[in-house]
Amino acid sequence: MNEADPTISRPVQPPKPLLTAVGRAIGDYAMIQDGDRILLGLSGGKDSLSLLHLLLHLRDKAPIRFELACCTVDPQSPEYDPSPLKAYVAALGIPYFYESQPIVASAETHMKGDSFCAYCSRMRRGILYRVARENGYGVLALAQHLDDLAETFMMSAFFGGKLRTMGANYVNDVGDVRVIRPLVYARERQMRDFAERAPLPVIFENCPACFSMPMQRYQIKQLLADQERQHPQLFANLLTAMRPLMGEPIP
Repeated sequence: MNEADPTISRPVQPPKPLLTAVGRAIGDYAMIQDGDRILLGLSGGKDSLSLLHLLLHLRDKAPIRFELACCTVDPQSPEYDPSPLKAYVAALGIPYFYESQPIVASAETHMKGDSFCAYCSRMRRGILYRVARENGYGVLALAQHLDDLAETFMMSAFFGGKLRTMGANYVNDVGDVRVIRPLVYARERQMRDFAERAPLPVIFENCPACFSMPMQRYQIKQLLADQERQHPQLFANLLTAMRPLMGEPIP
């Protein structure tokens, strides 16, 4: 993937098919309301950076008015340095919160009966919730896409014996932050193509703990890719199957 200069920052025009997918998801699930204050969880990966520019475009062009800010959680891993995002987001002129927490070190002493990835994800989400509520952002935007939802659905069925996937628009357990996933109709390859063409300053995360875990998600990803080559409508069908688990679309 091409690397962009993280110090040169400007809103990037997203491709029309990606805008269409995101706009349809937002409309179907009523994700964004007039006056919403949205906090985007920005890891610096291709998905969250793509969503950043999609939301910037919608903020400036859509008929509804909403505010946008970003938050990056740095778990203090030597393999992941998201600090170049500070200058990049600052140049875009939107509020930015950078939370550096020793999540990696904490996992070594506090993790019980869980994978490192699950522990890290849970800790990051808690930090995002805290930043949102402390700064008056009632909506948290996350960048999981259709491939993520399909992989989660298959893993839950195969290895957990349950039918589950990620929600498109729901309120957290405490009831004070609404979580939205505007990319639920978008494919991973669309974000990859956007990030390469823009180009976006993707921050690569190479955590050895993640790669040392059982490769269930990777195996499911490969399984789905093999099946899609034989059945091009696979992900459209999976989306139909997952809809009851994603939350009810708004009529």
